[in-house]
Amino acid sequence: MLTILAYAVSILFLLGFGWKIFLYARSPAPLKIPTTPAPVTRAGVIWRLFTEVALFNSLFKGDKWAWAGAMAFHGALVLVAVRHLRYFVDPLPASFHMLQIFGIVAGLVMVAGLGLLFLRRLVIDRVRYISSPADYLILLMLLGLGFSGLLMSFFLRPDIVGIKQALLGMWGSVQGLPAASSPGDVVFLAHLFLALLLFTIFPFSKLMHLGGIFFSPTRNQIDNPREERHVNPWAS
Repeated sequence: MLTILAYAVSILFLLGFGWKIFLYARSPAPLKIPTTPAPVTRAGVIWRLFTEVALFNSLFKGDKWAWAGAMAFHGALVLVAVRHLRYFVDPLPASFHMLQIFGIVAGLVMVAGLGLLFLRRLVIDRVRYISSPADYLILLMLLGLGFSGLLMSFFLRPDIVGIKQALLGMWGSVQGLPAASSPGDVVFLAHLFLALLLFTIFPFSKLMHLGGIFFSPTRNQIDNPREERHVNPWAS
């Protein structure tokens, strides 16, 4: 049952993500609207997109608190994701064990960053005014993932060996997880289903900014309206 659910969520995520990217790619850009100061060369646009994706450049200029929370969350999420590879790879490289402590610290930083972003939506009037229930729900789901992971790391130890065996065999056979015989196992099941739920709603939520940033005309256009005429492809 777990394998069927994992396959279904994976297919839904890939199809939904791909469909959204297809829609972004074919959406017309009727105006030349790069946010100034904007680059005047294609290399400059590539550099601008890199700084937006890696450093959240425009967010830093607009809201320092949001930038701090976003950088803490996204940067730590990368390390946490790398640490989770230990459940899907066997045998692990010898050097991989050195990343474990960094992954645990990253989990703490990730939850702290999410807490700052959630608190910002509650405290700042203008941010609270434009926040929808979906914004709070996604943050709560991510916080739930982070807290449940930290619970398993520090307090409630699940059956790690059984879980890893099940996850290693998940993609090749219809194999279930070990029976939940301890509070740690129950927390793990909650952690897993939160992750599956998050991947399910990912392509249909604001989380799609992961792919959408590359198709934003305010970021991916060259600032050359005087040198070249901007003509919509669908208008020709």
